[in-house]
Amino acid sequence: MRSVRDDQLVRPTVEDEVAAAGSELIGGPAGRRALPGGWRVPVRIIALVMIGMFALGMVQKAPCYDHGWFFGATTQYTHACYSDIPHLFAGRGFDQGLIPYLDRIPRSAGDMDYLEYPVLTGLFMEVAALVTPGGGSIQHREQLNWFVNAGMLLACAVVIAVCVARTHRRRPWDGLLVALAPAFALTATINWDLFAVALTAAAMYMWSRGKPAATGVLIGLAAAAKLYPVLLLWPLLLLCWRAGRPRAFLTSLAAAAGAWLVVNLPVMFVFGGGVHIRPGWAKFYTFSQERPVDYGSLWLLISQKTGDPLADVNTYATALMIVGALALGALCLYAPRRPRFAQLAFLVVALFVLTNKVYSPQYVLWLIPLAALARPKWRDFLIWQACEVLYFLGIWFYLAYIGDGDKHQGLPLEGYQLALVLHLLGTLYLCAVVVRDVLSPERDVVRRDGSDDPSGGLLDGAPDIRVLGPARRRYRPVERTEGRVQWGTGSGGA
Repeated sequence: MRSVRDDQLVRPTVEDEVAAAGSELIGGPAGRRALPGGWRVPVRIIALVMIGMFALGMVQKAPCYDHGWFFGATTQYTHACYSDIPHLFAGRGFDQGLIPYLDRIPRSAGDMDYLEYPVLTGLFMEVAALVTPGGGSIQHREQLNWFVNAGMLLACAVVIAVCVARTHRRRPWDGLLVALAPAFALTATINWDLFAVALTAAAMYMWSRGKPAATGVLIGLAAAAKLYPVLLLWPLLLLCWRAGRPRAFLTSLAAAAGAWLVVNLPVMFVFGGGVHIRPGWAKFYTFSQERPVDYGSLWLLISQKTGDPLADVNTYATALMIVGALALGALCLYAPRRPRFAQLAFLVVALFVLTNKVYSPQYVLWLIPLAALARPKWRDFLIWQACEVLYFLGIWFYLAYIGDGDKHQGLPLEGYQLALVLHLLGTLYLCAVVVRDVLSPERDVVRRDGSDDPSGGLLDGAPDIRVLGPARRRYRPVERTEGRVQWGTGSGGA
């Protein structure tokens, strides 16, 4: 593996005016006499910062730990400290030792007959339940289970921060965007999404190191924990097609399918009296299909404004997602220079977030690592984060408003709709600047130093083979040294 010298590292306090201004709180930008330390120093600092911010996020949940999760339903909303973890410990039968996907959940325990999460997330929850000490009241056990899950999720958070810091060899400090993201700290322990996000971040890292098989395995495992990581296969297909490297994509695709099947097959089928799909395994997919328009989505806003329940929302969302995916394909193949993998990965997941019929507050975790790699610009990142924090507060205050009877302590519908619009606009804004970078690669901060695609792995510095329409390869690699590509101008078609 190629090493990177300290003098080759990109310092955000030198190239980013917002980072430079923020650094004044800790002494200002690094000077010429700053001690070298290579990439290991920033990675260690980023890991420590992530641990500190995660701990602050846990402290933010303190009002719910002793009261809000157990007494007075609206307290967890007025203090914005809601978490699924303590509620589902008993609500999905983990306190009774039920085995996910195999044992039916009694109606007395919750509102689901089987666990509505993918298999690897169910395994994560089961491991946490097994580690949780027994004895004591159910409240005490739920508190301990939340702590156990928080510890496991903290490990995932550190993996995410380190993987982002190591994906772009010369830009480890971009990992601070993840570690310091306020929405990350606020939503990290709402649900179990960090497990899938960690696997996805590791997949991005492996692709950047030119390991398509390992990338595929991690994408397959991530998709077995949460569905969205499978979307990364679309950008890989587009980029490998443009670069004429189909074998790399097929390797990742086969590895992803194999890893997903290895995890799912043991719980997928019931044998005896014929072969049948196990209803417990299928619950996640049937629940996702049957779920109506829900909080946080564009479709909820439309439904509230028009009074139409949008019974065909699955058709609308799927059609919009397909159109958007095709538009991403056109962007990739028509762009003057092949987009970076992180750029397309962010755009395809953001597209899914924007078109989906539900947006839970913790879904922002899916985008934060990808945004840090796609657009490592502090101003744009913080604008987006501000919108997400406002939505985080908006959803909980709105639930408090509608859940406390006649008191109406919280945010009325109009205020919630404004927060929802801000979330949509903030995400669209970040998508717009990423698309602008794709269409005008000279504005991409990652490429300012002559790099091609530090997250591109085998595609980094590869010549374009297929370019559609009037697009010309205005840039062609003419020399590659120390992981950097010198680009010249030239013409050429597909």
